[in-house]
Amino acid sequence: MSQVWLITGTSRGLGRALAEAVLAGGHKLVATARDPSQLDDLRQRYGENVVTVALDVTDEQSAASAVKTAVDRFGRLDVLANNAGYGDVGSIEDTSIADFRAQIETNLFGTIIVTKAALPLMREQGFGHIIQFSSVGGRIGPAGRAPYAAAKWGVEGFSEVLSREVGPLGIKVTIIEPGGFRTDFAGASTSLREGRPEYDDTVGKMARYQRDYNGKQPGDPLKAAAAVIYAASLAAPPLRLLLGSDAVRGVEQNDAARAEAHRQWRDLSVSTDFEPGAGAGSFPWEAK
Repeated sequence: MSQVWLITGTSRGLGRALAEAVLAGGHKLVATARDPSQLDDLRQRYGENVVTVALDVTDEQSAASAVKTAVDRFGRLDVLANNAGYGDVGSIEDTSIADFRAQIETNLFGTIIVTKAALPLMREQGFGHIIQFSSVGGRIGPAGRAPYAAAKWGVEGFSEVLSREVGPLGIKVTIIEPGGFRTDFAGASTSLREGRPEYDDTVGKMARYQRDYNGKQPGDPLKAAAAVIYAASLAAPPLRLLLGSDAVRGVEQNDAARAEAHRQWRDLSVSTDFEPGAGAGSFPWEAK
């Protein structure tokens, strides 16, 4: 069945791959970018099935206009894919507050703003699917990517709450968590700063790895797009969907280490419960 999609950040990367796959599959698309002239080839190839729109995801009026375009052109909105985003590499100490704000504004508040723009329509329709592009960096905090990880961890929490609020209304939510894919995310889209020598073994190592990794990532953007479209076709899609063997491996290892830490510190954690009549000296870390 043909769906109406709205995808943010379709000028390049996974957003572009997803836009192409959506249109090739016979769906309708509102394709957005800061500069919609970068999407002219989509209009030329797919004609009335696509409308291109200028969208700054941090601007509420711009987001509302993009959603309105979907209704005006296609009569409804089935799938919103919040894909727009970027992430630089640099140490926390050397990243300016302005850079923190810029990355968090795009990656987190952009997702919140466009989601909120679509919610009244989907609530009134009684259906819809919101697909949030997070990252493996939304599950694991990599050195050198503090603003990006802070934003993506925020997307994860926001979207989990969203799923609980809108699920009873017929609206589905899926959080996409890609690993490394062969897009320009680690290339022209990213500023890589090795920084001062004190951080060479952490941030510097990450910047060099990211530079060398570009073009060698294990993920295929076309396969990622196909997986996302498949998830959007399901009556009961997953809340979270990892993409890529590196993402699966990294999260499995990280979750196992986290579970072991929970077990190690469990007694201390549960010792903080209130116990009527318990006096001093009842704490498990105190010497017997």
